[in-house]
Amino acid sequence: MELLLICGSFTAFRLLNLGLERLAPPPPSAVRNRWKWRNIWTSFAHSLLSGSGALLGFYLHPQMAEDLIGTHSPGTHALVSVSIGYFLHDFADMLCNQKLHQSWELLFHHTVVIVCFSLAVLAHRYIGFALVALLVEINSIFLHLRQILLMASLAPTTCYRLNSIVNLGTYVVFRITTLAWMTRWLVLNRENIPPATYAVGTVGMAVMTPMNIVLFYRLLRSDFLKSSREARREKEK
Repeated sequence: MELLLICGSFTAFRLLNLGLERLAPPPPSAVRNRWKWRNIWTSFAHSLLSGSGALLGFYLHPQMAEDLIGTHSPGTHALVSVSIGYFLHDFADMLCNQKLHQSWELLFHHTVVIVCFSLAVLAHRYIGFALVALLVEINSIFLHLRQILLMASLAPTTCYRLNSIVNLGTYVVFRITTLAWMTRWLVLNRENIPPATYAVGTVGMAVMTPMNIVLFYRLLRSDFLKSSREARREKEK
């Protein structure tokens, strides 16, 4: 059943990606990079699905928050399986359409996520922990929307500025704070986790945490520090 869900998800995201030329045609500013336009919109769709699904999962089954190892519902198990299908699709999509030196960080990130999520799905354990990881996708909604607005040449707009504020706020709450909480949970529950599983989880946190801190600095510099410097220069003129 898990493999059917994963394969079905992979196929569904692949079909969505191929159909985006009609669903969301690229603006003139993005015509030269049609692949990236489709890729970001597909990622945006996954973030909406998985981020809202993770929140709904904890809302409908609050007992999962008390037991991230053994407690889960069929719906949350299915959601993690669907996410594996997406990450497999995105891995293949980047591998086929982007140069390795431009995508190796995301490919490595996807590999870690696919391994961790697959172990949870096949073992029917740690689904709650995987669902906590999917809360990160709430921030990814605004992160992908930022890229869409940039590609559509809408950076100077009010919509972009508002999205930048929400993006930075959700980055701190749903990405940095969530990853820090997950790392703390692993340390506190080390005695309840098999050594191999603990090693995989620790490697995952060790990979994702510094990557996300670097990305946070880039966002801060690009959307806030850079604009502040430009505003000061305009006043000086």
